[in-house]
Amino acid sequence: MATKDMSIGVLDSGVGGLTVLKELRRKLPAENFIFLGDTARAPYGVRSEEEIRKFVEQMLCFFDTQNVKLVVSACNTITTLGMKTLQKAHKFGLIGMSKGEKMVLSASKKHKIGLFATQFTVNSHMHQKAYNAIDSRVQVYGVPCTKFVPLVEAGKFGTPEMAAAIMEYTDAVKRAGVDVVILGCTHFPFLQREIQKSMGPNVQVIDPAAETATDVEHYLIEEGLYKMQGTGSTVINFTGDMEKGKKLVAYGMPGEQFTFNKLTLK
Repeated sequence: MATKDMSIGVLDSGVGGLTVLKELRRKLPAENFIFLGDTARAPYGVRSEEEIRKFVEQMLCFFDTQNVKLVVSACNTITTLGMKTLQKAHKFGLIGMSKGEKMVLSASKKHKIGLFATQFTVNSHMHQKAYNAIDSRVQVYGVPCTKFVPLVEAGKFGTPEMAAAIMEYTDAVKRAGVDVVILGCTHFPFLQREIQKSMGPNVQVIDPAAETATDVEHYLIEEGLYKMQGTGSTVINFTGDMEKGKKLVAYGMPGEQFTFNKLTLK
């Protein structure tokens, strides 16, 4: 049986989920977190569904050994698979990335939403379906930002390659006349300021991590698993290059202290 003192697992296809981990730690400071980024096999967004499911099951089996009370999918591509289809015999709860419905629909006046995501997520049309379930007038203009993930994973912030990619993708949604852009991949909040600058002051760029953290908080309260006292700890695991992973942690959460481990998934 799950208890309040058990840790929360956070899984990701690479390093993008660190942006979600940051928001979870801010929202739930007393909780203990175990992060797992499959950096050795990133990115997932260009892989087949069968391959992604195999990798995710390996990560979930790792969390079985860690005695966690909940696992958060800090990856939109993985969330697209459906949390119920991934549950199987795993005893912990599973929560996926929010599609930012509340934030997006309250911010948009034109009902035209730009979606920056992986090819897999764009092809799923899950954001269009979620928004239309609330407001049938909403149109989603999905852009597969295939260059962003490898550039973020390589830490190429502020480079000409990154600037060119940002211009390419923002120009695509500007032509559609959107007034909101949702960052549908957890890697992309690393670039939120640059994307916002390129889009201009009349377009709001939204990171759904805050809404995801709220979903997690509500789940813990409803299940009687919400830990309110103490200061939580965080262990960060990567399957690939540790130094590259540590640099991105330092970039996204400067000055924070973590325990790092390298894992091999089977």
